[in-house]
Amino acid sequence: MHPVGATDSPGLLSRYVQRNKSFHVFMLYWPANESKARMEIRMETNLMDQTQPEDKAAAMEAIRREIEQLTESPLYEYRVANGYQPVIGAGSLDADVVFIGEAPGKQEALTGQPFVGASGRILDELLASIGLSREEVYITNVVKDRPPNNRDPRPAEIALYSPFLVRQLAIIQPRIIAPLGRFAMDFTLNLFHLPQAGGKISQLHGQPIPARTSYGEIKIVPLYHPAVALYQRTKLQTLQDDFRRLIEEQGV
Repeated sequence: MHPVGATDSPGLLSRYVQRNKSFHVFMLYWPANESKARMEIRMETNLMDQTQPEDKAAAMEAIRREIEQLTESPLYEYRVANGYQPVIGAGSLDADVVFIGEAPGKQEALTGQPFVGASGRILDELLASIGLSREEVYITNVVKDRPPNNRDPRPAEIALYSPFLVRQLAIIQPRIIAPLGRFAMDFTLNLFHLPQAGGKISQLHGQPIPARTSYGEIKIVPLYHPAVALYQRTKLQTLQDDFRRLIEEQGV
């Protein structure tokens, strides 16, 4: 396995460290053959040592500006060449629930909004089924720019973008984090150093997993990605059941 930067864009890790001096360096490892194994993340910092800013809107706007100007990103030129936008996130900065996806798709990159199109409509329906709207939750991704051809984000891209997500979570301080899909689940469980990391989403979906932050205990509730219901209609009922679990946990 190789540390991030070993085979990725030269100097990307050092630029990441310069941009994120408030964070301890984290090492992100991946097998030489990325297509045959899951990534493994080792972070030396997370929400255990992040504080909430006084002006949430200003702090989130600062993140937006930084990402818009993130010229060192391997995805920056692709964004500009295709007229795409970075997708920072959307919703309430006081949300109890934050949904985390993998990375924007084409429609998201064109609009600058998370989870639009067919999967977004399913997400809206699922939220409505538990009496919530997009305006009452927060929706974002690990990686804020679209990877070409919707490929999986690469380790250097995760290393570059994930500190922005940590800062977003520190701004919002949600009681529940709901990763959508296996990739986001793996990232989130590793972020909090939880023993369930590397587990199967088929076994962990809908199960509240306690995690510690600087502002107290939260629950991580992995969910299937809404797009799964487009291809396996039987999963829609599973998603509906798991979303009801979110409401149960929110009321605790």
